[in-house]
Amino acid sequence: MKFEKIQAPKGVREYLPPESSAFEWVREQLIAPAKAAGYTLMELPVFEDTNLFTRGVGESTDVVSKEMYTFEDRGGRSITLRPEGTAGVMRAVIEANLDRGQLPVKVWYSGQFFRAERPQAGRYRQFYQVGIEAIGVDDPALDAEVIAIADQGFKNLGLKNYRLDITSLGDAASRAAHRVDLMKFIGQLDLDEATKERASINPLRLFDDKRPQMQSAMAKAPLLLDYLSEESRANFDRVKEYLTVMGIAFVVNPRMVRGLDYYTGTTFEFVHSDLGAQSGIGGGGRYDGLMEILGGQTLSGIGFGLGVDRALLAAVAEGTVPGEEFSSDLFIIPLGDEAKSSALRMAQELRARSIRIEIAFGDRALKGAMKAADKSGARYVIVLGDAELAAGEVELKRMSDGVISSVKIEQLKSTLIEALSLTTLN
Repeated sequence: MKFEKIQAPKGVREYLPPESSAFEWVREQLIAPAKAAGYTLMELPVFEDTNLFTRGVGESTDVVSKEMYTFEDRGGRSITLRPEGTAGVMRAVIEANLDRGQLPVKVWYSGQFFRAERPQAGRYRQFYQVGIEAIGVDDPALDAEVIAIADQGFKNLGLKNYRLDITSLGDAASRAAHRVDLMKFIGQLDLDEATKERASINPLRLFDDKRPQMQSAMAKAPLLLDYLSEESRANFDRVKEYLTVMGIAFVVNPRMVRGLDYYTGTTFEFVHSDLGAQSGIGGGGRYDGLMEILGGQTLSGIGFGLGVDRALLAAVAEGTVPGEEFSSDLFIIPLGDEAKSSALRMAQELRARSIRIEIAFGDRALKGAMKAADKSGARYVIVLGDAELAAGEVELKRMSDGVISSVKIEQLKSTLIEALSLTTLN
């Protein structure tokens, strides 16, 4: 009986060798600045109670109204695969009482997220993000640091063709004053029922509508930046000053609202010019009120989510991805069962010293095994057979120039450590 092949779900981006090494490199470079700034790992479930997102992210958003993967579990509970990271982090902080300790709570996370979107280059139904959250302190300097961490992540990738857009969505008083005039403006527009409904829940969502007719209709809408309270404006000015001090270029974009309802105050997005329609490579902002909405204290927070998939596309577009694949320090070719046992023991001992070891498996002929060693990019090769085991000595071949030296098996570890350290120094 011949079985049919099973394919990956549509809209899922898989990373297989050798591309997976580039994906891993991007993720590590994006995480590194957060670790250097004292952020620690938070590992969370990929599914949560649906109410976490409907309440926290906002019912007027496309994420909640159109894109969530929601299902009923065996206990009759409504469960949703996480479409974003901040709400889950906030839920965990509240549940574990982390907000009752030293503030700010500073965490980073990475992993898969899920949205039922129309698949295209850079937009997947399962996508990967690196994110940070700093919860419990409302300080423009912290806003600037969070933005700087994201910026450094992209710099770590060698990216240059990106732009940082920033704005302020103000405090509650700012948004209330703006909402009055914005609703008057929207009331004069000819809108379909679905758009009217979205506007009634959160009129700012109309700025985020990508339809050309809506962008044209909103061209002369009142802008929130013109309604900032004195405190909100002062905070935003301080954020811009701090970014300037750190040498981080930015563009003030008064029409930016981003796709999640919880954002307040400082809001930002990184846009890459080489990615076409899906140009956003990461962004975030402050979210005053989110903790309270989710049943916690009245504490502020700020964070970001950086798209690993899109950052990789940007790095490929700019040609900054390193071409290195895994290459071993030593390739062992065992000849016979006794040699294979010795090779396994030897490899285990050497790997414990962080020496990268590969073994030729499958009892292939010596000629074929040597070809495999050459293709592997190994720095050194040894052949281990009965004669070598009896003599307690092997011939260590340096693959870069073919130089061969005899080495006692008991001295192989120290010889390799010395040879590899000299290579590193050179």
